[in-house]
Amino acid sequence: MPVARGHGGPSVALQSSAATVNRPPLFTLKNCNQPLTMNALKVAVVGTGFIGPVHVEALRRAGQIVTGIVGSSPEKSAASAARLGLPKGYASLADVLADDEVQSVHIATPNELHFEQAAAVLRSGRHVLCEKPLAMTSSQTAELLQIAAKSGCVAGVAYNIRFYPLCHEAASRVAAGSIGEVMHVHGSYVQDWLLRPTDYNWRVESKAGGELRAVADIGTHWLDLVQFVTGRKVVSVMADLRTVHPNRLRPIGGAETFSGAAKSAANPPTESVRVDTEDCGTVMLQLDSGANGCLWVSQTTAGRKNMCQFEIGGTEQSLAWNSQSPNDLWIGNRDRASETLIRDPALMSDSAAGISQYPGGHNEGFPDTFKQMFRTFYGYIAAGDFAATAPFPTFTDGDREVRLCEAVLASHRERRWVDV
Repeated sequence: MPVARGHGGPSVALQSSAATVNRPPLFTLKNCNQPLTMNALKVAVVGTGFIGPVHVEALRRAGQIVTGIVGSSPEKSAASAARLGLPKGYASLADVLADDEVQSVHIATPNELHFEQAAAVLRSGRHVLCEKPLAMTSSQTAELLQIAAKSGCVAGVAYNIRFYPLCHEAASRVAAGSIGEVMHVHGSYVQDWLLRPTDYNWRVESKAGGELRAVADIGTHWLDLVQFVTGRKVVSVMADLRTVHPNRLRPIGGAETFSGAAKSAANPPTESVRVDTEDCGTVMLQLDSGANGCLWVSQTTAGRKNMCQFEIGGTEQSLAWNSQSPNDLWIGNRDRASETLIRDPALMSDSAAGISQYPGGHNEGFPDTFKQMFRTFYGYIAAGDFAATAPFPTFTDGDREVRLCEAVLASHRERRWVDV
């Protein structure tokens, strides 16, 4: 039965076979032809904020060698290197690229720096893994795709959430056709760290973070995850976004929400700044199969520290997952009792078991997603066949997410459906 696009476009029939889904291969350890610890690369991390040290820890757990870290100043680099027990605190990215030992670079800096830094790394002949968004505009991501192709290096984007084992399990079940045809999907990604007008971070300003914030910062994680699980692409969006706090109080001297430094002063001096990015919003969407859905995204939902969830409705079963209980996958049935699969490699698909290193009952969480993403990334490099389809988020995925963001922003401003 055809499913209407809902905004006056042509009907699109649901695909009847999971075999028609054009998805990257799901990761298993068989993708790696040698033990990862025998092929350790020397990696430098750019960025000393929240996520940079997360990369450092996960790289070590994934068997790679971290040569050092670089921050926004030599002083921050040195302090971070000392705190993390790293041999080098690089003074600048130029110093990283002058170090012949470095074979790969992870970029975990503010969004406005991603394009130039990723381009410089690739042009230096090194592999790169960049935090999202890949760049500020689709013209930049398109250029990065060309640079990456010419470099012969491996280039990935850190959409880590798809590396929760039960997200791989959900993707395997959809690909196998066990839930039937995907009819619809809905979910949310919500946080509370920008609830109050006194909460501030560089991301709220479009110059540093881009014209979209909540959608680009966390909504793209959800969009990447849902496209990965369903094996389908979002082809059209309708968005309604809102800035809850048009003005925020920025601490004078650099202390920011999430940094921990804000707690050092009871009443730090502040200045009012105009905010032109969204705090929350709704995005209706349509997949290329004709399935439709809805995303709610918010950074102003009290009590929700970091919750990503989805529910996929199929013609035979439904699947639901929540990042705050990431070791449970709910399986909904019509004619028998619904089920909950608790993460256990012995009970999961090969792809899910391949990124689950602890036995059942031993929970895996947020830090493990980075470890598994890096094991996949460097396992692909170790295998040496760069013509093979990459089993991790690539610059092509990063480019598509930026194009999705541009479509969402256009839809919100023009109050209409926009095709991606």
